[in-house]
Amino acid sequence: MGSRMARRLIDAGYALTICDTDQAMVQSLVDAGAKAASTPAEVGSAAEIVLVSLPTPPVVYDVALGAKGVAQGSRVKIFVDMSTTGATYAKRIAAALAEKGIAGVDAPVSGGLAGAEKGTLAVMVSCAQKEFEALEPVLAHLGKIFYVGKQPGQGQTMKLLNNLLSATAMAIASEAVVMGVKAGLDAAQVVDVINAGTGRNSATADKFPRFVLPRTFNLGFALSLLNKDVRMCMEEADALGVPMVVGSAVKQLLNISAAAEGPEADMTDVAKTVERWAGVTVKGN
Repeated sequence: MGSRMARRLIDAGYALTICDTDQAMVQSLVDAGAKAASTPAEVGSAAEIVLVSLPTPPVVYDVALGAKGVAQGSRVKIFVDMSTTGATYAKRIAAALAEKGIAGVDAPVSGGLAGAEKGTLAVMVSCAQKEFEALEPVLAHLGKIFYVGKQPGQGQTMKLLNNLLSATAMAIASEAVVMGVKAGLDAAQVVDVINAGTGRNSATADKFPRFVLPRTFNLGFALSLLNKDVRMCMEEADALGVPMVVGSAVKQLLNISAAAEGPEADMTDVAKTVERWAGVTVKGN
């Protein structure tokens, strides 16, 4: 995700200084015109605006505030977290950055690798109006911007709601299509009929035709990450006193699938777990 967003900013004419653990990816962006830094702190000394796209909340915290984190830089004024970090971490990071005179912004995105590459992401921003005005021209190159609030964590909450619905669509679509196949229906036709009716959702419209029916299971979003996002959403809902009956069932299925399919599993591998229980295989013509 981060490399694709970075390339769009390079193509838009921005001068980028980048840091990542994937040296091959860093080199590809250097070849495209970026400058490489060896630590996040060096990035913070090279740029006033620093954007990060990282896998887990603890990693975001360390990159922002660790011994060699962005906040140790001499120039940074705005730290933009485009990861899915959750409201609790977003508030904690923003408060610690504020003590150092740095504005913490949460701007998680949705739209997957294709959206990052094409610049069609949904970008959910929460920050003060001053920072939003500074960031809007930059973020416009990445997708459609939604200014969801001024408080730290509100963008993260919006992203968790989106990912809960995405996970739910994948889980329930797996059960529905597997049931259809078990009953003797054609899998591809089941998906086509659902997409022509009121049952259509993100899984039946995109994930099943592209990744489940052809048996590739390579959407590119790890099941472990989706599992993490749903878990954070459940924790946030619990803190707010909002019951999540359906969400809890989805979380349970994701946990079982992650254990069954392995740590490298794709989120579309959820369908394999349901297939195994039913004793059928979902595949296209």
